[in-house]
Amino acid sequence: MTVRINPSILSADFVNLQSEVDRISSADLVHVDVMDNHFVPNLTFGPRMVERLQAVSPIPLDVHLMISDPDRWAPGYAELGAYSVTFHAEAATDVRATARALRQRGARAGLAVKPGTPIEPYLDVLPEFDQILVMTVEPGFGGQSFMPETLPKLRLLRDAVRRSGGDVWLQVDGGITLDTIGMAAEAGADTFVAGSSVYGSASVEDAIAELRRAATAHVRAG
Repeated sequence: MTVRINPSILSADFVNLQSEVDRISSADLVHVDVMDNHFVPNLTFGPRMVERLQAVSPIPLDVHLMISDPDRWAPGYAELGAYSVTFHAEAATDVRATARALRQRGARAGLAVKPGTPIEPYLDVLPEFDQILVMTVEPGFGGQSFMPETLPKLRLLRDAVRRSGGDVWLQVDGGITLDTIGMAAEAGADTFVAGSSVYGSASVEDAIAELRRAATAHVRAG
């Protein structure tokens, strides 16, 4: 199973975003948290910023929409060229239709769930998605502590993906460090968002490599 490390620019220096993205060129994707100060109590990036990041980033964009009404807004981020666009189940009206709209526009479709949101109601739509994001903190702010109570959700998802025979990435976001990435990998995650543990390190490149090694050592087969 392939391990992917996607550093979050939520922890980067916003004044120097192009150079901050260049620093993580050894990662797999750059995780871009779009927040609208409505679905979550924080305000970050919008379409124009994502468009500029798309133009300068050395690696593909993994856009995470923490916004209201993603059914309306998510397809526009795919049209900007984002490799992957993930929206929240809690904010969407029709997750299936929105996933199809993203794929039609050339992006991988991702579905995110908050820590307290059960995943069982969404297992029947797994074939519509390329990625499921299990939030391991409450969405909205970086630097929070990993919530181990989310791990059973990952195990359930990994088993469901294996039974379906599909190629669905299982992503975790929140509190991912060298101390927690192994737990998430053992539970079934293969794609890891890391913010402060990458950008807060002395060497960004070394931090990415160390996280990749730690996840690979624990990743769950199947």
